[in-house]
Amino acid sequence: MPERIDTDICVIGAGSGGLSVAAGAVQMGAPTVLIEGGRMGGDCLNYGCVPSKSLLAAAHHAAVWRRSGDFGVRYAAPEVRFDRVNDHVRSVIDAIAPHDSQERFEGLGVQVIRDWARFVSPREVEAGGALVRARRFVIATGSRPVAPPIPGLEEAGYLTNETIFDNRVLPGHLIVIGGGPIGMELAQAHAELGARVTLLEAARVLGRDDPELAAIAADAVRESGVDIREGVKIARVEAGPAVVLEYADSEERIEGSHLLVAAGRRANLERLDLHKAGIEHGARGLIVDRGLKTTNRRVYAVGDAAGGLQFTHVAGHHAGLVIRNALFRLPVKDDPAIIPWTTYTDPELAWVGLQQEAARSRHGDIDVLRWPLADNDRARAERRTEGLAKAVVHKGRVIGAGIVGPGAGDLIGIWALAVKKRMKVADLAGFVAPYPTMGEVTKRLAGSYYTPKLFSDRTRRIVRLLARFG
Repeated sequence: MPERIDTDICVIGAGSGGLSVAAGAVQMGAPTVLIEGGRMGGDCLNYGCVPSKSLLAAAHHAAVWRRSGDFGVRYAAPEVRFDRVNDHVRSVIDAIAPHDSQERFEGLGVQVIRDWARFVSPREVEAGGALVRARRFVIATGSRPVAPPIPGLEEAGYLTNETIFDNRVLPGHLIVIGGGPIGMELAQAHAELGARVTLLEAARVLGRDDPELAAIAADAVRESGVDIREGVKIARVEAGPAVVLEYADSEERIEGSHLLVAAGRRANLERLDLHKAGIEHGARGLIVDRGLKTTNRRVYAVGDAAGGLQFTHVAGHHAGLVIRNALFRLPVKDDPAIIPWTTYTDPELAWVGLQQEAARSRHGDIDVLRWPLADNDRARAERRTEGLAKAVVHKGRVIGAGIVGPGAGDLIGIWALAVKKRMKVADLAGFVAPYPTMGEVTKRLAGSYYTPKLFSDRTRRIVRLLARFG
């Protein structure tokens, strides 16, 4: 007979969302069991955010010499020791890992089971020789990369974000299939480190982002040395590896040393035996309501498993909602419209809220504001004037905003607050930003909403009229 464990909260998956739920619940007094069959820390720590941003940091350092001549400073082209770059990535992971470790969570009071979980009834899961019965379950199993159905791909072999960080040899020619954030980031990183890189995308790169801002980011990635091919059809992949592109009357064969597939992700749900718990799912993930409850009202889903936006900060946000509802019975409502996201190319690309076409479809009358980074004095001083800030306004309120430029992921924060709080654009136009900073972009962009009225004939008439009174 398996060991029986009765608990208040059972979390399945020790990635960002699961760890946040477990840590919060146990420290608030709820007995908690955490089940993980893979690595503690999940995708973000081991294969995603942490290693990719560490690699990008190394790559951007390697690219500094390309811009230095504009400042009167001369650097030679860098010598890249790719194995040491890999060591850097691993050292960052190792430094963060203790925070996500089994030992830390057991120290907090969480009972950790290192095994794959499966439901055996609507209120019970089995894992590690134990039968866990809980008042509430949280599925936080994350997602994994999936490959498109291209003939020959499986036979030729390929890398994904789960395997590329184990590579200690600089690719001679890296072919990337997929022009989303992962593909674009890793393509630029390898190009800046000295690899030849070709990126293939069936539609347009960064297709979920505002087209105007995405085009600026794509041009910058091209300038880094990435050969971006958009709107391509891949006929097959051959050993080598080689990717064969199909045109109307011909084919083109692109030979590489390494092949990276970054063409989408799928929620990890197969091992769970969801049908035994009455939990339904769709193509993207579990079916959840606005409170993140599944079709089994005792079971929540967070992060990628919930079938929405696939970002680490979304999982953390979901965790907070689940804790409020599961522990304190407070009503919660997940709102994807308030979630910002960033692609960490150089320059970065960030967005929050409705993009202009979606906003126009929903609201009809909108205003679209633009402010080029070339008009920012800090950007001029640092010779980083490529970029644009953009905001979507409806009836004086901010409903969407985006930035492409250095540090866009940090600059988008105030716009995310504006979208969440339904702030008026006047609130952002009226704050004082220190000079000279990139933060002035926010103030200038918001202020541009009033420029046509402030400098109109009507304003000039009012000023002349008031002047008559002394």
